[in-house]
Amino acid sequence: MQHAPLSVQVTRGGIVESEHSIKAVIVSSTGEVMASWGDVEALVYPRSAIKAMQVLAFIEMGGAEQFAFTDEEIAICCASHNGEPEHVNTVQSMLDKLVLSESDFECGCHWPMRVEAGYALAGEGRKPNQLHNNCSGKHAGMLGLAKLLGVPSQGYIDIDHPVQQKISNTMAEMCEYDYSSAPWSPDGCSAPTWAMPLTNLALAFAKFASPENLSEVRQKACKTLYDAVVKHPFMVAGTDRYCTDMMRILQKRVFLKVGAEGVYIAAIPELKLAIALKCEDGAVRAAESVMTALLDHIGITSFVAEDVMQKYRSVILKNWEQRITGTIVCAIERA
Repeated sequence: MQHAPLSVQVTRGGIVESEHSIKAVIVSSTGEVMASWGDVEALVYPRSAIKAMQVLAFIEMGGAEQFAFTDEEIAICCASHNGEPEHVNTVQSMLDKLVLSESDFECGCHWPMRVEAGYALAGEGRKPNQLHNNCSGKHAGMLGLAKLLGVPSQGYIDIDHPVQQKISNTMAEMCEYDYSSAPWSPDGCSAPTWAMPLTNLALAFAKFASPENLSEVRQKACKTLYDAVVKHPFMVAGTDRYCTDMMRILQKRVFLKVGAEGVYIAAIPELKLAIALKCEDGAVRAAESVMTALLDHIGITSFVAEDVMQKYRSVILKNWEQRITGTIVCAIERA
């Protein structure tokens, strides 16, 4: 059933101060659209929400076994991490196993996403390197894929490099979408990102959540990835991050992943479906609010205590003196 776009309202002093419009879709692993809001066939860039699809080929080809990657290391391949010490050390361990170094990365560097981690780094008189890039785990997986393919890693971020060709072919199969004429752009980490409809993005993660109709090799790879990310949600994001917090609350029942510019996905194995959404103005605060409402809508949060979920259902806004100024709320009728 198709509905009007969803709305997230940001209040202050009892009136709506800002409002965000969001399109979203729920798709089953067999491709059935269970519900949608807004134009979900319009092209969107999935950005980092699609990272599990980008590492799938590496897992399928036996990369985790060949390089003895731990579950934490597999999980961080799907991450937009905070750059906290645990994240940096995990990615360094991956490079050690690949017999590579930080200089082999082509993702660029930035200060850690978690401000406190950046303060700690600066307090030690240090500057960030590419290990602190929130996509460094994904890039370690791409470097591993180059080794599996037996090709030079230099230029692995280029769209015509064998690494990106292998990744795009795998994603095209999972999304059931032809990327050959799709718009694309270097992502923030310089690896390619291809535009696609939200429906196809959700389909890929519904199949990821419930892969029984895929090949045995792909079924195993999907299960390996899913088990790693829900077992180690801290590696997917980090301290005070919605992805990590919600996966901990939902106890391995859901995999969630944010993408830049207000994109979010959720893969739910027990219901054999996935959710994909995009906030039209790119606001992550609105995307998180809608994801919470949609998880409530499908009933996957029904076992969680009200006092645990309430702070995500109605985000309380406070000023610097901790005075309440308003809320962030999205309301959807439950299924």
